[in-house]
Amino acid sequence: LQSNSCCIGPGFAEENTEPEEDTMIKIAGNSHLVSPNLPDFHGCSPGWSSAFYGAECFDSEVHSYMKNLGKQKSSESQNIDAKKVELEQLLMMETKNYRKTIKFYQKLLQKERRSKGPETKSMLLKLRGQLQEMKSKVQFLELVKKYVQAKQWGVESCVLLTVIHNGSTDAVDVAPTDESSLLLYYNTEKHQCNNQNGVRVLQAGTPLGLMAYLYSRNAFLEGYVQQFLYTFRYFCTQEEFLQFLLDRISSTLSSANLDPSTSLTKICNRSFYILQAWIEDCYSVDFATNTDLLCTLKEFISSKVAPLNGYGERLLTLLEAASARKSGRAPQCSSMDKCEEEGEEDRKTLHSLCKKLSEDVSRKASLLFFFFFLQNFNWKLSKGMGPIAQYQRERLYTIPSVLPKPCYNSFTEEFPVSCAKADEVGPYLLIEYSVQQLCCQLTLLQQEVFNKCHPVHFLNSRALGVKDKCIAVQKAVSTETVSLKVCNLFLSKCIQDQYLLQLLKNADSISTWVAAEIVTCHTSKLQVSLLSKFLLIAKCCYEQRNFATAMQILAGLENLIVRQLPAWKILPAKVAEIMEELKAVEVFLKSDSLCLMEGERFKTLPTIPSARVLAMHVQQLETGGFTMTNGAHKWTKLRNIAKVVSQVHAFQENPYTYTPDFKLQSYLRQRITCFKDADISALAADNCANFHQIPAEKHSRKIQDTLRRMKATFQ
Repeated sequence: LQSNSCCIGPGFAEENTEPEEDTMIKIAGNSHLVSPNLPDFHGCSPGWSSAFYGAECFDSEVHSYMKNLGKQKSSESQNIDAKKVELEQLLMMETKNYRKTIKFYQKLLQKERRSKGPETKSMLLKLRGQLQEMKSKVQFLELVKKYVQAKQWGVESCVLLTVIHNGSTDAVDVAPTDESSLLLYYNTEKHQCNNQNGVRVLQAGTPLGLMAYLYSRNAFLEGYVQQFLYTFRYFCTQEEFLQFLLDRISSTLSSANLDPSTSLTKICNRSFYILQAWIEDCYSVDFATNTDLLCTLKEFISSKVAPLNGYGERLLTLLEAASARKSGRAPQCSSMDKCEEEGEEDRKTLHSLCKKLSEDVSRKASLLFFFFFLQNFNWKLSKGMGPIAQYQRERLYTIPSVLPKPCYNSFTEEFPVSCAKADEVGPYLLIEYSVQQLCCQLTLLQQEVFNKCHPVHFLNSRALGVKDKCIAVQKAVSTETVSLKVCNLFLSKCIQDQYLLQLLKNADSISTWVAAEIVTCHTSKLQVSLLSKFLLIAKCCYEQRNFATAMQILAGLENLIVRQLPAWKILPAKVAEIMEELKAVEVFLKSDSLCLMEGERFKTLPTIPSARVLAMHVQQLETGGFTMTNGAHKWTKLRNIAKVVSQVHAFQENPYTYTPDFKLQSYLRQRITCFKDADISALAADNCANFHQIPAEKHSRKIQDTLRRMKATFQ
């Protein structure tokens, strides 16, 4: 079971509230009414694991389990409905037992903290092992459920050409047709999962052929659907893709209720499935930024789908909920969705409890990961740095001039008031707080902006002017004024969300802030203290896999003015070695686009990648032509790009759970905002501590010696 947990992430955000003891896990499939002839689509988005692992997401154990599911005897025939019912029952039972065991573990843990008896401690160890087994079993059953959903409503390859020209009922079920003009394949060896002697793998296709392949029987199982949703903007616009889906729905919807086994019904249901997956996964980058596209979809659903069956209402509710999440509002749920959302909340809370349970394990694992890192790259480990401590219990309250809790979207957003209070405190508050405290709060601030990004944001970044150097994004850049260059890889009419520029601008603001804080120190002693503090914070960040903040601090320390400061010469040797460690981390991050996805660590330890490094990796993959000599688009190239950007969603599934310190965060936000557009050379010029000073007495003695030598030459 452990081997299958790699194919599915937790996918649940941290919740602060716990449900009542009698809360029941509800099966979403039975919580609302739909048309009897239209399937209940629940959670259609395949998820990042589908794009990353592809066909390997479902290994031989999943296939074997699915084959035996729903059969009481070996002689009985397999029935998909029986499989689904049995799977739902098993998943509900295992999930309830899992929840109960977690709650029992929590109570036992509280008892152990009070009594600290050996019997309680041994029982906790046994329970922890049982919880790991139960968690693996629940994850495996969830994976099987996703496999069942993925196998539905696909058509054979011989029908794909007819999918394109679909318009009449009698034209769907036809004899096999040659599809070589639309799609190109290459043959592989025996596949690991389904034990076939050979597998055809998609190599390239025309835009129409690639859209038609979404209806293939194995499109979901191969990860093609999720990879397509990430990358289709390279060869078609959002409007073209939507119109393709709506045309298929229009031509099949009126006849889809006749027989669920016909190709006509399969095309209709697969169209709805893909449409819902698109809304669930890419609403923020496609529909939220294109009001015309959203209006076209809503009008079609209201006029064509809603009058014929109840699924139209569900789609409209889904769009409303997605819009509410994008704008930060709480969506108003219809009665048909309440039970389903309660079931989702139960499941979220379940994984949240497990998250809290494993926090101590994760902290230990992060330290082991760091030592593993050093062994592989022969880095030197500086002493005195352990994993993040729960410092909130011993929080400092010695600063009287604290600021109110911030109410803004980005930590570099303009403030309604001046930065006078933060200027009064200056850099002294940074010295007073511990490295762990500053690392925690900077990580939470970074997580806040990272969680708003989407894998699609990292595509076609050259057109936005993104380059490897920090100067690529101008300081006063505005997302409304950026013009697309000739290197635009998306179609000209394809609307691109430019949130990546804001993400990189935030990163540049952090780097500028670090440099500005150092060069504005009025004494060499304070500069040494602040240099040491930032180096230790960066070290602490990359140990906790917050590579974004670590690289931002490194960029600030590598500023030309900062590197020439005299304070570096009197910096303790052990602290100065951290600079080399940070450079080694940077080389490691740039060495491989999937280096942070190696092993199992990214599934248990929160991670924030460096946005600029990830964008550069994607640009490297985008280098070269996207089409073959016959005009077909290279799907192998697009698949690799989708695999790299899918790690954004993978990292977002496992957030940091540090307790926020709003006072410290408010101070950090204001200092970063005050210095984000600062001229470091101008700031450094006003501070004599930034220059190498020659003592007056020593300087006078040198002049006298020179004059004495000159006088001797004339005698």
